Amino acid sequence: MKEAFLHYVWKYTLFSVTDLYGSLKEPIVIVKNGTYNTNSGPDFLNAQLKIDNQFWSGNIEIHLKSSDWYLHNHEVDSNYDAVILHVVWEHDADIYMKNNRPIPTLVLKDLVDQNLLKNYTNLLSSKTLWIPCQNQITSIDSFTFFNWKERLFFERLESKSIVIFDLLKTSNNNFEAVLFQLLAKNFGLKVNADSFLQLAQSIDFSIIRKEQFNEQKLAALLFGQAGFFDGMVEEEYFLLLKNEYDYLKHKYNLYPISNKQFSFFRMRPNNFPTIRIAQLVSLFSEQQNLFSKLMKIEKLDAFYTLFSLSVNDFWKIHYTFETRSKKSDKKLTKSFIDLLLINTIIPLKFVYQKNRGGADEENILKLIQQIKPEKNSIISKFSELKINSTSAFQTQALLELKTNYCAPKRCLECAIGNKLLRS
Repeated sequence: MKEAFLHYVWKYTLFSVTDLYGSLKEPIVIVKNGTYNTNSGPDFLNAQLKIDNQFWSGNIEIHLKSSDWYLHNHEVDSNYDAVILHVVWEHDADIYMKNNRPIPTLVLKDLVDQNLLKNYTNLLSSKTLWIPCQNQITSIDSFTFFNWKERLFFERLESKSIVIFDLLKTSNNNFEAVLFQLLAKNFGLKVNADSFLQLAQSIDFSIIRKEQFNEQKLAALLFGQAGFFDGMVEEEYFLLLKNEYDYLKHKYNLYPISNKQFSFFRMRPNNFPTIRIAQLVSLFSEQQNLFSKLMKIEKLDAFYTLFSLSVNDFWKIHYTFETRSKKSDKKLTKSFIDLLLINTIIPLKFVYQKNRGGADEENILKLIQQIKPEKNSIISKFSELKINSTSAFQTQALLELKTNYCAPKRCLECAIGNKLLRS
């Protein structure tokens, strides 16, 4: 058993409160359980109790054993001077305040329903299950599951928002600049995400704005900053861009990053960094004021239309500056655009709307529910457990569930875990 279980039991009063008595036989009446404290200090703050017919207001400390009070050195910590009740599973030692008066102690061991304890043990004891509740999760009613998924989805958005707020701080709250950086990162996919972000951050966005009206200059800028002009290639387009970059590099006092950071290994040719940079060039040279356009769009088809672009003619027949390919427009696929929506545009909408007074959660939900479900190992495993997804809303929620609740076994904080524990 862990202390977290006792916190859970106390927080929701999941024990018999009829004729409560402390370890010294004093009657105890709970008026207010207090506020759960996630910081240092007592576990619950500002509780209200009647102990031996006297009203008390103060804090609650919870331990598995009474002796843990001394084990944790609370007797010399002034933060615990206002503790009015010590809640424990086992009472193995009397605890005294600084004035040598015993601290009232409530023992939960004989007050907690055995079914709750059994369910808790069953849920958290297995070390071999993929998720603790995998044998019971399908028993959860659809209403509980849907509402929990909605909460999980917005928790995931909140966690993605942290990165966005950090980028906004470093770019003087410039949403256009942050959009460019996040799109670049996502164009790099998982393998090259960090390298693409570094590329985007190596150029002040004011330079991008000045040069994006000219596709050739923008291409020279991005390929040059990515270090792809270090060698020599006998291609007219390569030499044209290289000369253009030499001028821009001098004009803006630029320092390129190393192209060795970009991985081509075991990647499909259409995901090569060179192709993704070419697509990024096409997007920003064709779409000025891209951020404001994206913030106004609400329907999925409109996003597909905006991102429908073709690369420069050179890239239609090349994968790299040296490698030729069969001619193709190398357009962004709908599945790739979906990833941009999930990982960049929707989180950015969420942050932008919050900055302007409040997120339009209803429209954000409508948009994410239009997007097809993601495909990855976690979603496949949920499917094996008969938890199927019909949209990206559900897959995002399940990813949050697995990553931040199931993996660290936060069942006591999970709506599914709560339902199973109290069944």
